[in-house]
Amino acid sequence: MRRTNLAIGEYYHIYNRGVEKRAIFLDSSDYWRFMAALIGFQGDADLNPVNRFVRLVKQREFNAEIFKEIAGKKYTELNGFCLMPNHFHLMLHEIAEGGISKFMQRSLNSYTKYFNAKYDRSGHLFSGRFQSSHINRDEYLRYLSAYIHLNPNEIKKWAGRAIEYPWSSFRDCVIENRWAGFLRPEIYIDQVGGMKEYSDFIKETSITKVERKLESVEHPMFNMFNT
Repeated sequence: MRRTNLAIGEYYHIYNRGVEKRAIFLDSSDYWRFMAALIGFQGDADLNPVNRFVRLVKQREFNAEIFKEIAGKKYTELNGFCLMPNHFHLMLHEIAEGGISKFMQRSLNSYTKYFNAKYDRSGHLFSGRFQSSHINRDEYLRYLSAYIHLNPNEIKKWAGRAIEYPWSSFRDCVIENRWAGFLRPEIYIDQVGGMKEYSDFIKETSITKVERKLESVEHPMFNMFNT
């Protein structure tokens, strides 16, 4: 069960993993399908046909009319993300009442239906309802973003190359934002002075230090991922 009440104007760490720790992304098309959900379900818009919308996201054609419709009806804002083979981390800003809950319900239900149809399976894909933690301090926000962006180091292929990992917002924070106004990382980048300073902050921050900072605020994530 979620441990926090979601309130307008507040920021949250949202996360979940595959049921029984199973993989939830098996190839690049799965990641793209989830990314399309993260962008499309930020606001009320008809995304059908879905395959066309996914293609627009892949090609980053954010000048298409559908993206203007999403932006004009936003109820949540994406500030950071990392999609890992068997779990995900998001940083979200609630900008309308019930926005995050609606966003997550639509995103996870849509992706589960896609995944089950593609891989000829049935039942739950994720480990219960999504988990959330209220980001209530600037320092917490900063170190949480570091934790999320350092996650790919857990994958042997990407160890030491987290900035190159395509399914994370790290490169968007230090090189160029690939997702236009549908990713808003400024809330923590500006804390340290800008893109270069944020890159330096990540380079100088060990994962051990990050975990200690998050454990000091009793982040419930550690109970979930260590069991």
